[in-house]
Amino acid sequence: MKSLFAATLSAAALLALAAPTAGRAATPARPAAAAAAGKTLKPFASEREFRRAMTRLLASNGPRRHYPPPVPVAADTPVALAPPAPPVPVPLAAANEGTTLDRIQVTGSRIPAPADAITNVQTQGVDEGDIVKKQGDYLIVLRRGRLFSVDTGGDRLRAVSSIDAFAPGSDPSDTWYDEMLVADGTVVVIGYSYDRGGTEIGLFDLQAEGGLRYRATYQLRSSDYYSTRNYASRLIGKTLIFYAPMSLEDYATDRPDARMPALRHWRSGATPADFRRILPATAIYTAPGLLDPNDVALHAVTQCELGGARMRCRSSAVLGPDSRTFYVSEDAVYVWASRDPDPDHPGRPNAAVFRMPLDGRAPSALRASGSPVDQMSFLQRDGWLNVLVGNDAEGEAMWASRTRTGDLALLRVRLSEFGDGRGIARRAAYRPLPQANAYDYDLNARFIGDWLVFGFGGYSGEQDGVDVKRAHALRYARREPVSTLRLAHAVERVDALGQDAILIGTDRDEEDSSSASSLHFTSVRLGAAARIAGHYAQAGAVQGDDRTHGFFYRPEDADNGLLGLPVVADDGDSGARVLFLRNRRLDLSAAGALASSADAGQRRDDGCVVSCVDWYGDARPIFAGTRVYALLGYELVEGRRDGGRIVERRRVDFSPRAKIAR
Repeated sequence: MKSLFAATLSAAALLALAAPTAGRAATPARPAAAAAAGKTLKPFASEREFRRAMTRLLASNGPRRHYPPPVPVAADTPVALAPPAPPVPVPLAAANEGTTLDRIQVTGSRIPAPADAITNVQTQGVDEGDIVKKQGDYLIVLRRGRLFSVDTGGDRLRAVSSIDAFAPGSDPSDTWYDEMLVADGTVVVIGYSYDRGGTEIGLFDLQAEGGLRYRATYQLRSSDYYSTRNYASRLIGKTLIFYAPMSLEDYATDRPDARMPALRHWRSGATPADFRRILPATAIYTAPGLLDPNDVALHAVTQCELGGARMRCRSSAVLGPDSRTFYVSEDAVYVWASRDPDPDHPGRPNAAVFRMPLDGRAPSALRASGSPVDQMSFLQRDGWLNVLVGNDAEGEAMWASRTRTGDLALLRVRLSEFGDGRGIARRAAYRPLPQANAYDYDLNARFIGDWLVFGFGGYSGEQDGVDVKRAHALRYARREPVSTLRLAHAVERVDALGQDAILIGTDRDEEDSSSASSLHFTSVRLGAAARIAGHYAQAGAVQGDDRTHGFFYRPEDADNGLLGLPVVADDGDSGARVLFLRNRRLDLSAAGALASSADAGQRRDDGCVVSCVDWYGDARPIFAGTRVYALLGYELVEGRRDGGRIVERRRVDFSPRAKIAR
């Protein structure tokens, strides 16, 4: 396919619309410079206007139906659903204590990192849902449909409490409990129920002695949010933020309210009638020319305040194509929505990037081409948005990020160029990048300091014009040449070592599946230029978790630190472990490993009834103050320093049943 980025786009192509809005006169697209600063998308004026517009748009998908008048929904009043008054949590004595070693330096944020931060997040101060969190002296673990707390205070390491991650008396069938966040003694579990058709938000209290007590469950009607790379939930302070798409393909044949985001507080005997709309039509935004009757979805962002006895929520949404990628900065949520490029009009923009401010202001948008593959392809910084896009990428929903990318480009636009959705990114805003025409390879990238670093995962050398044993680095704000780094391995992970980078991947040859592989770690100095600084290889190993949260780096000072990563043997015969490496001025060396016990690899009878597959992994390196841990399934292993290595000090098995299945 001809590249959208390498081609010379004509003025007529730049002004073309992606698709005229059904039932309305097409409005010409404008270059971004012509989009007046401060302009935003327009919301629907009323429920009636929204229904009429959707009926016209989707008329070809089914017979037209007449519905009763809509139930009024206040546009500016957050819905507050009050559960029974919970017990007042006793303040945790050690809450919010910690050292600077717990903090992660991440580009692009002015929000301070919480002292209890143990998750490898994209943006400092914007926490992401994970399977383990720290609150004061306690580690809380979410695994296989249950929550567990482990006391690490003083010199202790003991399992304290466990509880189902779902509401007592509810049926958790066909539900996945995926992510967890913690704020001020409130544990939040985010899941998705295929049976109930929506996102679930479970609230639990972490008590003074580490006990876990169920408080309430809220259910948000939505389509599946799952992504092999992204996380549905974020937390800034006590504000929970999550993205939830909603398919509108059945809107024309269903009752409209049944296809719109709604929230209910779950109680025994709850019915669908208990759902209350939290997204009025006056909080739904669109832009001229973006809607297609065969490809339209509602992209909703919901914010919920966790302070107090009642969880208060408000939502806003944009309409656009179904394929999506989303990213949360310190002050906005970005949703990139795209459709397949039009082969007859390769110059037409096939996407829009929406900017949805977290302070409640109206969204804005900019037309664009291509798509990013995941949230790590974005960076908002210093009044600019930077996005790594592929002209054939299909977003991040489910497994889409692992399909194809095509030709790559860096899009760099000022935030002031976002407007009412008619402006399009200039041709000069795209910078073509190496590694063209990449298919069936995982693109892995990260913005680190002033740099963008990227490469491709895979098990072969050069094939179809893509050499996976190389990486590329560039200063995204400058028009300097791109640096190419020759490697001994594929690039299956890009992460930060302070202001420098580390590239991780295997050297396996896919043409010889019987050959053993090594897991390689290559450090890259990002200074006056990008150059390889150090290397370490672990024979016979592969990553045990390829999501961003599997990795963690703890800096000890500007030049030294310790990193951890879950690994398993490439033959799959041995148990999991967390491998630790020492970083000394980017020279990498072995620092030991903490492994699961000999019987941990056997099948435990843990009584699992729901979420019995670890889609988000089951192992993490954990650095808390001066202490080092490895979470390995149902085991938490503590390490100690022995010279320059981490060796086992002790462990605790917190499994619900210690019995080994025969």
